[in-house]
Amino acid sequence: MKFFRTIGSLAFVIGLFIAIFVGGIWQVYTSVEIPLWLKIAIYFLLGGILLVLLTVALEQKKGKAQEEELPTGEMQTPILLQNSAEVPGSEITKNLGLVKGHTIYAIWIGKDLSAIVRLVLGGELVEYTDMMGKARIVASNRMIAQAEELGADAIINVRFVTTSVIGSAAELLAYGTAVKLKKAKT
Repeated sequence: MKFFRTIGSLAFVIGLFIAIFVGGIWQVYTSVEIPLWLKIAIYFLLGGILLVLLTVALEQKKGKAQEEELPTGEMQTPILLQNSAEVPGSEITKNLGLVKGHTIYAIWIGKDLSAIVRLVLGGELVEYTDMMGKARIVASNRMIAQAEELGADAIINVRFVTTSVIGSAAELLAYGTAVKLKKAKT
């Protein structure tokens, strides 16, 4: 099913770009009513869009290589994450301060189209679920790395905040308080 969704999304994107970049240019080239200065302006506009798309695609390819370097699973760390103000069985000896990690994620237009279809037909928006799951892991790992630099034993009051940035892009912020612990006396 995922294969067919991907093929459908790819067909949509290819059709859209052919209609804009081939059909649009063909119409400008063959139409005699459009003045030359306007034709040139349209070529600049379409060429600029194409250039931006190509550079974004290249940056994404480079970003995927960097993304592979990031751990895709939860970071293995001795730092305890706690969403409460206390750690049972331990005493907080030092507050090291706020630690945070954030990321902004987006999905490509093909997956966005699949999600729009699901909005109409109903069901889980798995494209966005995957996107936010990856964003949560990256933000958490960045927060943990910051706490490790401070020498923390735990991060308490861990919270997550999401914000829509633009279109299908979302920011995810993970934050909490880094602390030093010692075992409570029994």
